Amino acid sequence: MTTDATLRAARTGFAALAALMISGAAPASADPAGQWTTPKARVKISDCGGALCATVIALKEPNDEAGRPKLDRNNPDKAKQSRTIVGVSILTGMKPNGDQWLGQIYNPEDGRTYKAYMKEQGANLQVQGCALGGLVCKTQVWKRD
Repeated sequence: MTTDATLRAARTGFAALAALMISGAAPASADPAGQWTTPKARVKISDCGGALCATVIALKEPNDEAGRPKLDRNNPDKAKQSRTIVGVSILTGMKPNGDQWLGQIYNPEDGRTYKAYMKEQGANLQVQGCALGGLVCKTQVWKRD
């Protein structure tokens, strides 16, 4: 192989390698911050000290059967059981991890906190909460407001 041919082959190989590296897993969405509609609420995702968090800003059904604002009754911390669901942080510590975000999600319906993953897909945000080391997961699709 001549020197020119070797150089061309090296350049072609380098270009192919660079293209493969670029087309690999995209980094986590630069900024999923903003307002999102979930199946039961509206939440606001924002920066909370170097990680993203999501706070409930409205509920589709804000009141209980007696007409009073829904409370965080299932929270294992008795001191928090009298707080309203509106205002509760349900996603915490969300940090980029490859092409998604990783952190925790709190479910006011059972008072438990789960490992959480979120991935932006256009105007949708796929949010997944997992228990038992990822053996049991539930996924919701949130829509950007």
